[in-house]
Amino acid sequence: MTAQPGFSAHSVTIGSGARRALALHCTMAFGGAWTGFSKALPDLTLVAPDMPSHGRSADWDEVSSFGETVFQAALAAMDDGPMDVIGHSFGGMIALRLAVEAPEKLRSLTVIEPVFFAVAKADAPDLLKNHAARAQPFSDAMTARDLETAARTFNRMWSEDAPPWASLPERTRAAMARAVHVVPDTQDFLFDDTAGLLNPGALDACTIPTLVVRGARSHPAITVAIDGITKRMPNATSAVIEGAGHMAPITHPGAVAKVIEPLLARS
Repeated sequence: MTAQPGFSAHSVTIGSGARRALALHCTMAFGGAWTGFSKALPDLTLVAPDMPSHGRSADWDEVSSFGETVFQAALAAMDDGPMDVIGHSFGGMIALRLAVEAPEKLRSLTVIEPVFFAVAKADAPDLLKNHAARAQPFSDAMTARDLETAARTFNRMWSEDAPPWASLPERTRAAMARAVHVVPDTQDFLFDDTAGLLNPGALDACTIPTLVVRGARSHPAITVAIDGITKRMPNATSAVIEGAGHMAPITHPGAVAKVIEPLLARS
């Protein structure tokens, strides 16, 4: 896997707390999406890079590995000293890889709704088949290269309470359609564990204080993945955000911040 040559992520700094954290957003969002969450944790300063094709970062070139590019950009955004790392969805997957490959840079790890389908594939393969059926309209739109339909179906699949697509601002719809082309290139990382996070001596050897968070309305395959991650990591605890779905840090930022506070206190 090779990263996109010359890619440098645009990054925003949110908050002014004494404790610095790296915040990694989900697909079709951007670094600034952490603003509401940041207000609930005033002791943190968040460094929040935009993934390629997201926010104010350059587009992904569709040739290099998207996941490798995001990983290298996240690594470059980290301070020399330990940081708290917080990742949501695909950003949570990058956070897990950082914990395995650069543990000296992490003070604590929080992953929110990480889309680690390889765990579900190992622990509950029938649920993964159900997920694939649910994702078929998105897959069909991507095959047809209908990016707006793909973005609309992807947004609905992961944001159950999202307003109707037509009611979203045109700028928001355009940003999502711009970003959605990255999704197919993430599949090997998420479903086949090409980063080797499930290999012996990877997650199972990670002793960083870790919190794994899901919404109470989490997709069944994600719930299994989250349970599997927590079970495999020796210093991990889990938390459930009542009333929330996949987009918990955006829809329920205060509740997510509250469950993270004990982790920060013990890290």
